[in-house]
Amino acid sequence: MSFTAHQFKSDLEINHPQVLPHFKVDAKDRNYQFWERNALGVDLFNEAVFMQKLEYIHYNPVKAGLCLLPEEYYYSSAKFYEYGVDDFWMLTHYKG
Repeated sequence: MSFTAHQFKSDLEINHPQVLPHFKVDAKDRNYQFWERNALGVDLFNEAVFMQKLEYIHYNPVKAGLCLLPEEYYYSSAKFYEYGVDDFWMLTHYKG
C-alpha cells in the first residue's frame, strides 16, 4: 500500500495538483493519506470460525489460479497443516 500511495502522490503532484490537498493530514508519520486506516479484525470465538477463516486463507491462491491445491502454494501455511512441513521454521499449530 505504501508503494501505491507514493505512486498516487507523484501522479497527483504532476497531473492533478489541485486534488492533492484533499489528502493532506496532520500526522507525525505522513503528510498525505490515501487509505482509510481501520483494522479488519475478525473475532475467532470458536474453532469452527477459526477453521473457516484458515480454509479461506489457504484457498485464496487456488482461487487466484496460482496453484491447484492450497499446500502447493509456497508462501502458505497449508503444507504445514497438511503434512507438518514448516519451510519457514516459524509456524506453530493453532492447537499448540
